[in-house]
Amino acid sequence: MTYALDTNILSYVINGDTSLAGKLRTVTEAGDTVMLPLMVYYEARRGLLAKKATAKMRLFDALCARLGINDLTKADMNTAADIYADCRSKGKPIDDGDLLIAAQCITNGYTLVTNNTKHFENVSGLAFVNWVE
Repeated sequence: MTYALDTNILSYVINGDTSLAGKLRTVTEAGDTVMLPLMVYYEARRGLLAKKATAKMRLFDALCARLGINDLTKADMNTAADIYADCRSKGKPIDDGDLLIAAQCITNGYTLVTNNTKHFENVSGLAFVNWVE
């Protein structure tokens, strides 16, 4: 299985949450893959730069090198447009950052790891789990 970390999960790990770091270690040792959607990379990096959090930036860079970052593709953009139209027709809009994260997960068959399940509950076809609960 391939897991994609949402920004909030990545933030917990960078901020020293040992239970999430342990879960991350457990799934990778079991042979699962964990990666970062490109939008998560952007959201985390901009926050660390804005806070001038140089020590956490080093941790972030090391984690990115270990996990890898998935670039956005035209297929992801097509999926994002489909999600946007579907959520809008339901009267349940989703912000662009979450939309792009969800699109990458759906297009690539990833399971999103998030503590913000409410943000994604109206996205058809998205598999997600909460490692914080």
